[in-house]
Amino acid sequence: MAQSGLTRRDLLKTGMLGSFGAAAAGMMASPLAAQKAEPKPSSLKITKVETFALTHKLPRAIGVSVGQLGPTRDVLLCKISTDSGIVGWGETADVGGTRGTIEDHLKAMLLGKNPLEHRKLWPQLWGENFGDGRAVACVDIALHDLRGKALGLPISDLYGGRVRDKIMPYAAAMNYTEGVRAEDQFPPESAALVKAGFRAMKIRTGRYEMKRDLAILAKIRETVGPDIRLLTDGNAAFTIPQAVKFGKELEKLDFYCWEEPIPQGLNYEGYAELTHTLDIAISGGEALDSRVAARDLIVKRAFDIIQPDATLCGGIAECLFIAEMAKLYSVQCVPHCWGSALAIASTMQVLSLLPPYTMGASSDEPMLEFDTYENPFRTELLTTKPFQIVDGHMTIPTGPGLGVEVNEEVIKKYLKK
Repeated sequence: MAQSGLTRRDLLKTGMLGSFGAAAAGMMASPLAAQKAEPKPSSLKITKVETFALTHKLPRAIGVSVGQLGPTRDVLLCKISTDSGIVGWGETADVGGTRGTIEDHLKAMLLGKNPLEHRKLWPQLWGENFGDGRAVACVDIALHDLRGKALGLPISDLYGGRVRDKIMPYAAAMNYTEGVRAEDQFPPESAALVKAGFRAMKIRTGRYEMKRDLAILAKIRETVGPDIRLLTDGNAAFTIPQAVKFGKELEKLDFYCWEEPIPQGLNYEGYAELTHTLDIAISGGEALDSRVAARDLIVKRAFDIIQPDATLCGGIAECLFIAEMAKLYSVQCVPHCWGSALAIASTMQVLSLLPPYTMGASSDEPMLEFDTYENPFRTELLTTKPFQIVDGHMTIPTGPGLGVEVNEEVIKKYLKK
């Protein structure tokens, strides 16, 4: 045909291209028809944004060292639906009007948009809510879940592929419990956690006077032995002088880190001084609501370990950004996680992407904070039970999106009246 000098226009005129096209169509009719029948992922459109506030009353109130013990477990979920039938799920804590921000502002902005257009939607999510990281987080996680499902990929693959398939969980345990002495509760609870397969666990501290708390922690160390990694959370119950004194005792007990022992305020003021004074690693940052809030704390090394929460700080993308920024300053990242199975699945996807802290053969690895208290939103919400400990580790889900599926009947069961 090249020798004849005929162009595509000439072929169309002579009908030759039509003949060739007919022959090709005969050979490829079924695949082409199938492609036309199913809409491409790029044509997705958001048709509905829904929020669900769930609550569950506990038999005994539990809590931290400061404030009242909590009688309920609560969570806010978000479901984003598309015209193809694909849906995505997200989670956050409903604090300070977060649900209203999603319902009254973010919903209107998202309806009719393509959920795959992350770079377009991201700045709009922040602009619509005056910096409510929780509202953005809930929606962002749902959008990540939706995008992964649309493309048939786990969220980790949307970021270039995971660096690990398993993660070591640490039990977020030994909360103060209504009507129970910590001396009677914490040591046997720690022994049960070891038996359940945990190699690391976190204990609440700071509710009692210093000597009493330290005696409990010493008993726990004696109970679990030297090879179990122990963490403790002071929940802002200490002054800086108290924290220094207490922290030095934790060093003697070989605790891995001490989480947020002094009041945070709005910007974690004072943490840099404490971190530079003690040898034990100081961790914190669960209240961070964005990369902007994290930046100054990382630069001045307020923490040895930073703990952004994907459900609070703006979502999966923001949590990853904070982790990468922290790595530039050799600050470890161990994301905070306290919520439903969706929070766990989201955090697992983030953790699958975080590189080892160093290039050494025995480099420390990030851990998964895993709530072990009564929580139907962890144990009942999913159609499967993916969070099982084997050899001290949990396998990170590999299915599309978050890698988990929600049982919507359970949502109906726990809807807040």
